[in-house]
Amino acid sequence: MTTIETREVWLRGPLPEIPALLQPVAHALLQAREEVQALAKDFPENKLWERPAGVASVGFHLQHLTGVLDRLFTYARAEPLNAAQLQWLANEGKPQENLESFEALFQLFSQQIEQALTQIQRTNPETLTEIRGVGRAQIPSTVLGLLFHAAEHTQRHVGQLLVTVAIVRTGYE
Repeated sequence: MTTIETREVWLRGPLPEIPALLQPVAHALLQAREEVQALAKDFPENKLWERPAGVASVGFHLQHLTGVLDRLFTYARAEPLNAAQLQWLANEGKPQENLESFEALFQLFSQQIEQALTQIQRTNPETLTEIRGVGRAQIPSTVLGLLFHAAEHTQRHVGQLLVTVAIVRTGYE
């Protein structure tokens, strides 16, 4: 008999191969993935781009979750954004060919989390306080600041996504 885990990810214990100081980042990202995956069940695809009361659409949040993780983890590696990342950013909030379903957008988000977890595993804890530039202006942050913000920003958008999905599923005035 298979047991379904009901505890939040952070209550399940340390994740193997993740540095101790980065466990909260990994836990938050995995929790976000589980929560978004649960929303996919019976999602009405015709509502993917609806903007109830002018808020961001479900499609936007799914695109942004993927893109922001990619960008923030790129900055944490001390790399500039490439042309594909800038194009993704410019297209967030717009329907894209071959990404026309909740499931397709979720799969990209899930893959991005896997890439983030791999980077977290490879992050030397001694580098966490090293300065990293953010954006074209190279606003200073640290490796830890970027990784923490990636987790926090992801959780914030998942919260917004949860509410937006509930509204588009049940209707709104």
